[in-house]
Amino acid sequence: MPVPRLLIIADAHVGTPPPDSESSLIQFLDAAPDLGDALLIAGDLFEFWFAYRRAIPARAFGVASALERLARRMPVAMVGGNHDRWGRPFWAEHAGIVWAPRELVRDFAGRRLVARHGDGLVEGTGRAALTQRLVSHSWTSGMFALLHPDFGLALVDRIRPWLTGESARSEAEKRRRAEVQRRWAAARMKQDPAPELIVMGHTHVAASVELEPGRWYVNPGAWFDGGAYALAGAGAPALCRFNPAAPLPPPTNAPR
Repeated sequence: MPVPRLLIIADAHVGTPPPDSESSLIQFLDAAPDLGDALLIAGDLFEFWFAYRRAIPARAFGVASALERLARRMPVAMVGGNHDRWGRPFWAEHAGIVWAPRELVRDFAGRRLVARHGDGLVEGTGRAALTQRLVSHSWTSGMFALLHPDFGLALVDRIRPWLTGESARSEAEKRRRAEVQRRWAAARMKQDPAPELIVMGHTHVAASVELEPGRWYVNPGAWFDGGAYALAGAGAPALCRFNPAAPLPPPTNAPR
């Protein structure tokens, strides 16, 4: 019996450049049933997302609609990231998507997996750690929910440069953060013998590492970096890039 093919994406940061990243993502979601059998999103699909009780961000509508269509054709699961953790029940109730704000632990696409975005593990100290604690606090999301969406989303746009700093990190710092994730995944596998896959995003550093025989740590890399994604089927999970001009041929490993 064929092994189900699990597509994995993370860190699309929809709502920020490059401008073609969102359109290619929608093309990927439309093509996903031909590329795999299920989709896992490992956080930061949006640059910012907040599900109010009666409203969603307008600039997220295209991708949210494509996800809802896809979830009627194949299983879709999503874990929140530090930019889009505040999904409330929206994804499950209105889009038919399995949703976990911080960590997803379940059998999915024929595999026992652990998926989390990865924030909170790699920040260390300083502004990044302070920001992580601030945005993760329940009071922060509770207070934000009281703001009118037009005001709240405009406020986020104004303070975003202070809240984020991924693009300014040195290559050495990116490698350090990626190694922290790999060590965390290795420790989690030793603690829990069940998961076959541990999936994270956040560092924007792609990885497919066999930590124990037949057990893998996977980071698909950042979608906005040329359509990066991962495909976990039979054998080693592959690191791939989506080509909107030729979306249907089987993907292959691409140079990172």
